[in-house]
Amino acid sequence: MVLVAFQELVEPRKQDADSLQQALTLGWCVELLQAFFLVTDDIMDSSLICRGQVCWYQKLGMGLDAIIAAILLEACIYRLLKLYCREQPYHLNLIELFLQSSYQTEIGQTLDLITAPQGNVDLGKFMEKRYKSTVKYKTAFYSFYLPVAAAMYMAGIDGEKEHANAKKILLEMGEYFQIQDDYLDFFGDPSVTSKIVTDIQDNKCSWLVVQCLQWATPEQYQILKENYGQKEAEKGAQVKALYEELDLLAVFSQFEEDSYSHIIVLVEQYAVPLPPAIFLGLACNIYKWKK
Repeated sequence: MVLVAFQELVEPRKQDADSLQQALTLGWCVELLQAFFLVTDDIMDSSLICRGQVCWYQKLGMGLDAIIAAILLEACIYRLLKLYCREQPYHLNLIELFLQSSYQTEIGQTLDLITAPQGNVDLGKFMEKRYKSTVKYKTAFYSFYLPVAAAMYMAGIDGEKEHANAKKILLEMGEYFQIQDDYLDFFGDPSVTSKIVTDIQDNKCSWLVVQCLQWATPEQYQILKENYGQKEAEKGAQVKALYEELDLLAVFSQFEEDSYSHIIVLVEQYAVPLPPAIFLGLACNIYKWKK
């Protein structure tokens, strides 16, 4: 995303080997930040599989030593920024951008944990407004705004208006992407998604349970209340049956079409003076994503 955005923002004659190397480096910095979040998030969620592999803390002999690995991953970001971008006028903007993105994501992670603590099921907290705030901070800022904003700073675009407009589009994409991820956790093909998901057992405030609460009858609500956030497999199966009974697949399909159309409208309204291709390309890549 960093490289593609940079290539759209900067005319070809200015895309020399050094600048392309810097764009690639920033892309790796985004990946390192993602890895830092994943390693720590897997520990907090007691996850077993991540991206088709055993979670880092679950590796033989690793355990909670994985925490120092996560800290080192984050530290490498600022080492790379110093090594490749120290002499560039946008160096300070990049440092502030990564620090701000880390802070925002950590706020999102905190919202996630306090909304749905394990062992304390409170369906009253699973409100759409709370869910959207959580995914905005936990996912949208670092997954979508961060890489594009990094490319913008590289291209010399540091105006508040340009960044605010880009943010309007990219945060909407990030919300859509996280809702899509929640949907695929349940309705996706595990051989494609490479994930073992325990959101129901772990009392997670996912898009599916938020929708379930909105559409459920009093009887269905009682089933959800009695079975959500419980470790027993048969109780998880009751919740899954409820999702299917409410046809949340169709609910998501309608949401997906509406959300994609809304993103296209936002691009038309806010992309200029940035090339709309940056945002349209991202939207096309995540639309009907299966992984």
